[in-house]
Amino acid sequence: MLRVIHAAFAHRRHVEPPPAALGDTVADIERALVEGHGVCAVAGGDVVACLLMDIHGPVATLRRVSVLPGSAGGGLARALVEGAADMGANLGGRRVELLTRREFPELVQWWNRHGFDVLREEDEGFILGRDLPVVLDVPTAEDMHALGHRLAGILRAGDVLVVDGELGAGKTTLAQGLGAGLGIKGPVISPTFVISRVHRSLTEGPHLVHVDAYRLGDANELSDIDLDASLAESVTYIEWGQGKAEWLAEDRLEVDIWRSIDPTIDGRTVRLTGTGQRWKGALEPLREQP
Repeated sequence: MLRVIHAAFAHRRHVEPPPAALGDTVADIERALVEGHGVCAVAGGDVVACLLMDIHGPVATLRRVSVLPGSAGGGLARALVEGAADMGANLGGRRVELLTRREFPELVQWWNRHGFDVLREEDEGFILGRDLPVVLDVPTAEDMHALGHRLAGILRAGDVLVVDGELGAGKTTLAQGLGAGLGIKGPVISPTFVISRVHRSLTEGPHLVHVDAYRLGDANELSDIDLDASLAESVTYIEWGQGKAEWLAEDRLEVDIWRSIDPTIDGRTVRLTGTGQRWKGALEPLREQP
């Protein structure tokens, strides 16, 4: 970890005073790991990215976020941060924060693109932060349906949900619970071959636009179906939307579903990550499982 941290911080342009990370020793990293936590990305048996994390009350603080210069790009930094966010949420945190020096506005912009807002300014720079994701264990299909029903109580017209997970993970089951909670007309089935299906509300609530982007190649193909024309009056739920649908809304809810790593358990884990002002605090009712 020390090797990665030193390489990453030395690769940045020179500033005064130099980053404190360049003075770190093995003993400093060992102490940080004893008192807090660390997350590493490993490739070929070597650590290629890492960070340190401290948790005090509801706040998880990230430090020494580092990627080897030769390994930068390809989403590694994002994956590292999201892994830390999951850990922070599992350890009881509600919010994640970090310090970025004002001499590096490009880093502030990178964090902004990944859902972090400037919370306050300090002598050394800016404190950025965002809500931690909600990570839930969902043992059965009935529980997935119930989660969708609970989620519907939080949603409103204009919300965009970008949903990802392998085949059979439960994306459509979640959508069915969502439709039941929204009070929409007709059964909710995956629109794999028609790409998009509109379910009208039987109440005064928003319609549900259900999209399956599995057969679409990229964001340009998704833009061809004119989803933005119905955004304001609907909840838009996009399966297989990761990497294709984020352009639809700066404020969006990203939902990731994966199977249990225990082959004897047929359960699922669901991670809900709100991006933008709309989602600040909005997911709190879901943190406590019923």
